[in-house]
Amino acid sequence: MNLLSLHQSSFKLGRLAVASALLCAGLAQAQTAPGVTLYGLADVGITSVSGLRAGTVTQVASGIMEGSRWGIKGNEDLGGGYKAIFTLESRVELDTGGNSSRPISGTQLSDRFATASGPISLGLPTDAALGLPAGTGQDTISAVGAKLADEFGVNVGKYGNRAFDRQAYVGLITPVGAVLAGRMYTPAFETNAMFDIMETQSGLAAGQIVAFPAVLEIRKSNALQYRIVKDGFAGSLMYALGDNGEAANDSSQMVGFNASYKSNAFAVGMGYNAAKNELGQDSLKTTVLGASMNFGNGKVSGMAIKIVDDNPSGFSAISPLLQGAPYNAPAAFANLIQGAFVNAFKQDGTLLHIGYRRVMGPHTVSVAYNTYDDKRPANADVSSYGMAYTYELSKRTDLNAVLVHYDNKNSAQVAPGGNGYIGGVTDKAGTDSNGIAFGIRHRF
Repeated sequence: MNLLSLHQSSFKLGRLAVASALLCAGLAQAQTAPGVTLYGLADVGITSVSGLRAGTVTQVASGIMEGSRWGIKGNEDLGGGYKAIFTLESRVELDTGGNSSRPISGTQLSDRFATASGPISLGLPTDAALGLPAGTGQDTISAVGAKLADEFGVNVGKYGNRAFDRQAYVGLITPVGAVLAGRMYTPAFETNAMFDIMETQSGLAAGQIVAFPAVLEIRKSNALQYRIVKDGFAGSLMYALGDNGEAANDSSQMVGFNASYKSNAFAVGMGYNAAKNELGQDSLKTTVLGASMNFGNGKVSGMAIKIVDDNPSGFSAISPLLQGAPYNAPAAFANLIQGAFVNAFKQDGTLLHIGYRRVMGPHTVSVAYNTYDDKRPANADVSSYGMAYTYELSKRTDLNAVLVHYDNKNSAQVAPGGNGYIGGVTDKAGTDSNGIAFGIRHRF
């Protein structure tokens, strides 16, 4: 090691020591300051998933039931029914110590998004008709697919490795509701979580079979939200600018709302998200309807989600990308490729969920069935069913086991994941997959 390298290493170690000291001091202060709480959840286990390109993959994974996280939240009573609140919540991957993760299948995309033989090629002329060398179309599609694959995962891509990826907001509670600003869960996702019998936990959750492309926005940054809860009724209204706000011509945004009523016997609710893409065109729209009923120690829950997206977000950059180095593609050809990807990522489908949960002392057993009916030409229908079991060791610690089967039809090729990670895709279109997971979860 030369003198310059030694100096740089010492400088980095010094910065790390100072940062660690400041963090420890800050956390110590947070634990003692009135109204401020350090909290978190650690969830890790072993998973085994079949049907992948690598065969059956067994590995340690973080987030079997719930994504592991730590956070700081606080409140201050201002008097007169007013209260200031804040939350900063960060993702953590217990298997690596990082704050992002790739799917079990890596950067592989479904065939229908990555090959010229899939629906993406509909309407795309042959290389000969375009006057291009043989293989140019597939090579260009593969290049764009690789770019998309780089965005495939949790907290990765352009906005990956955010320090507080899960939540980051400040708000004011008033006698007539709360006003919040920052990065928050969307209204439609909250309704989905309320009526999914798994509460979005594990690979048995409804949303796991439609993780890519996502059928609803889970969180939005640059958001404002109004919330109210009164006498069993609850509701929220959100307006969010897009994550690409630094672009001068970016017109992306999202509006959403939800409403629900909950009693000791039953609950009903609905949620709605409507987004515009970076060009200001109507994009992903998600409508969630749900109901649940309690029967002693048991609960049954049902949900229907309608998804429509005629103008997927983020694809307007493909043509300019291909026209630049190193591709230097003709504008007409680049526009055709962009149009093919836009067409492939359009969505029109319905997700249905039915589930039952029973609590018997320290034992909790849940069963669920989920099915997605894809109305697009790809006809990527997929269903899942299985069982989850939780044994409560204490109020803060439990053991979990999940067994789930994914039934992929036509061009569907979804593999089971967990709450904290994406399973990814199976080897080929129409290949089924089984997932089994054992884990431990601790809350603090």
